[in-house]
Amino acid sequence: MKNSPFKLNHLRWLVVSLVALATVINYIDRSALAIMWPGIAEDLGLDKSDYANIITVFMISYAIGQSLFGKIFDAIGTRLGFLLSIVVWSVSIALHAIAATAMSFAIFRAILGLGEAGNWPGATKANAEWFPIKERALAQGIFNSGASLGSIIAPPLIAFLYAFLGWQATFIVIGSLGLIWIIPWMIIYKSAPDAHPWITETERQYILTGQQCSSEEKQAKEYVPTTGQLLRHRQTWGVIAARFFIDPIWWLFVAWLPLYLNEKFGFDVKEIGAFAWLPYVGAAIGALFGGWFSGHLLNRGWTVNKARRSAIVLGCVVMLPALLLTSQAATPWLAMGLIAVILFGFQTAIGNVQTLPSDYFSGKTVGTLAGISGTSAVLSVIITIQLVPMMTQGGDYTAFFILGAALVPLALISLWLGGKIEPVKPKS
Repeated sequence: MKNSPFKLNHLRWLVVSLVALATVINYIDRSALAIMWPGIAEDLGLDKSDYANIITVFMISYAIGQSLFGKIFDAIGTRLGFLLSIVVWSVSIALHAIAATAMSFAIFRAILGLGEAGNWPGATKANAEWFPIKERALAQGIFNSGASLGSIIAPPLIAFLYAFLGWQATFIVIGSLGLIWIIPWMIIYKSAPDAHPWITETERQYILTGQQCSSEEKQAKEYVPTTGQLLRHRQTWGVIAARFFIDPIWWLFVAWLPLYLNEKFGFDVKEIGAFAWLPYVGAAIGALFGGWFSGHLLNRGWTVNKARRSAIVLGCVVMLPALLLTSQAATPWLAMGLIAVILFGFQTAIGNVQTLPSDYFSGKTVGTLAGISGTSAVLSVIITIQLVPMMTQGGDYTAFFILGAALVPLALISLWLGGKIEPVKPKS
């Protein structure tokens, strides 16, 4: 296969672009219910408690899917892992069209959560396979920008489809997007870079050489622990805890921003579609900035430990005051501006947090740790989602933003408890 006459320059960037595009589709699909909820709730006689329960079922399934797909990606590889994941979630979002009760929405939402969960350990594994160490944070940032771009595209796209087609047909249309994505994915992603027939020898050597370490680090990188051994390392628990505390900040807005704009400022589906995408511009910029910033520090000679920590701390320092200020925002425009700052900080930090599995362990373990830490993140999201209806009674979202602010220092503490960011050595 390596002798194929067809070669493609910069193939690694095409691969990460495809993963980012899958993430765009992922977020269009998962955002559709929240955006159309005011109309769906009116049609079917549902309320905010029904919405919270439906989202909780989604998150439970999403938590299971993170660990399950982490193992699946390590077992069957990135190519087939993504194929399985996107088929499951695309079919399930289309099935939302036939939902008529909170229970039926919850069932289809559970299948959606299971499939969508695979996108995240899969992306982390693709990153570890296709990028040298110094480019991984930027690659993760490009991938994460797909989540932000999906959140930018989703409100106007869903509102437009809803206005012309209704909510049932909208679910079917967006379900087709993932199935179309499969075609270029199966054509382009033939294997990892060491055996891909289209990669130039120059790029192959650049990637593989950039993944090499000192002899001591190489011994650690060749360490492939079982799940039980993996859980005996403090670095593993540092990643798990950091994801547990930081991820709910993002999900508070993904799940509740449309309802916040509806309850706090009286936005309808049309207005949500017109304006709810604005904060995610900040998120997209933050995703790219966080990856660039970490890589820039590495190119200046900083260690991986110092560069990753600096980017994560910077993101948290941006988030904390903006969360507190948003709790007192009196206009929708001030609120959305501050939320854009919050999401900028979040994406600056999370892209670097998500590279930690590949900083600590070999590629054969990355998917498993990414999946376990993703499950941890989702469990905390489930808790916060259940708290939101109680915390926002009467349309007062002050406690909502204070909760987000309280999570920021806990994420930083978790990072420090995980120890130095370097390849993990086997325990004696």
